[in-house]
Amino acid sequence: DYYTYVPTKERDPYTVLISRIYHGKKDSFITTENLLASWGFWSPLLDGLARKSPRLYPGGPQNQHLLDFEMVGGEVSFVVKEAVELMGAKDEQTPDQYKTLQSRFRQNQLVTAWPEELISRLASDMEAAAASAMERADQFHLALSGGSSPLALFKQLTAHHYSFPWKHTHVWLVDERCVPLTDTESNFRNLHDHLLQHVRVPYYNIHPMPVHLNRRLCVEEDKGPELYANEIAALVTNSSFDLVLLGVGIDGHTASLFPQSLVGLEGSPDVVFTESPAKPHQRMTLSLPLINKAKRVSVLVMGKRKHDIITLVSRVGQEPKKWPISGVNPSSGHITWYVDYEALFG
Repeated sequence: DYYTYVPTKERDPYTVLISRIYHGKKDSFITTENLLASWGFWSPLLDGLARKSPRLYPGGPQNQHLLDFEMVGGEVSFVVKEAVELMGAKDEQTPDQYKTLQSRFRQNQLVTAWPEELISRLASDMEAAAASAMERADQFHLALSGGSSPLALFKQLTAHHYSFPWKHTHVWLVDERCVPLTDTESNFRNLHDHLLQHVRVPYYNIHPMPVHLNRRLCVEEDKGPELYANEIAALVTNSSFDLVLLGVGIDGHTASLFPQSLVGLEGSPDVVFTESPAKPHQRMTLSLPLINKAKRVSVLVMGKRKHDIITLVSRVGQEPKKWPISGVNPSSGHITWYVDYEALFG
C-alpha cells in the first residue's frame, strides 16, 4: 500500500481570515483571556532578564545544550550553568552597558565565522575588489597562493559569482613548487583544476611561474625568478597587485617564505627561489617586499591546527625572520584576516 499526498491550493491569507470571521470560527483566533495570560507570563520574564548579563553562545551543534532551559520555581532557567567572568564587571551590569568591539587582528581588519560563511564572505569581498579595480584601471591583477585552504574559495567563486570580471582578470601565482606544471603537487595544476578551467579567463591573462625551463626545474642559470619579475613589472602598474591571497603555515610561513630564510624577506629581487623544510623542497615565490606593494592582502586561515600559530602571531610584532607572516604589512594598501572559529578559538 502507498499513500499520495497532494498539497492544497494556497489561498490569500486575507481571504482565509475574512472567511473565518464570517463563519464565526473562534478557534482561529486567540482569546482576550489567553492574550492577557501571555502578557502575564512574558512581561515578568523579560523584566527579570533585563538586568542579567547576556549569555555567551559560540554556536555550533556541539554547543546547543547551552540553550536548553527548564521551569524552576515558576521561572525559566538554563539547564546548563554557564560560568562567565566579566572582566572589570561591577555589581550591576545591564545589557545596555555592553558594546560591540571592532574586530581587529594585528591592528588590521578581522573577519571570523564558520568555514562556509567565511569562504562566502571572502569570495564576495574579492568580487568587490575586482569591481573596484575595474573602475580604476579596467583590469584586475590577482595573485593566488597554493595549499588546500583556497580550494573551497575556488569552488565558491565558480559556483556563485557569475558576474566576476574574469575576462579582465590577470591571474598570478604567489608561489610554486619546483615540479612540472602538470604534476599533482603543482600549485598551478590545482589552480587550473579547481578554478581556471571553470571560468572564462583569457589564456594570455594566466601567468604560471616559470619553474620548468629548458626541460629542467628551477635552475638558477635559467633565470626563472627574473623572468617572472620582469613580466610582473611589464603588466602590473608599479608591480602593485590589486589583491594578494595568502595563507599561513603552522610554522608561521606564508607564500614560500619560511622562517630563517636567507632570501625573499627584505630587499630585492621581487621573485626568488627558496628552500622548504617539506618536500618538494625547492620553491619559487614572490618576495615579502613585493607582496607588501599590493593594494589589498587577504590572509585566509582555517582549521584547529592553525590555532597555536594564530595565537602566537596575534602577540608578536614584525619579526619576519622568525615568522614571515608577521612581516606582511602593505605599505600603501590594507590587509584583512579571514580566520575561522577553530583557528581563532581552538
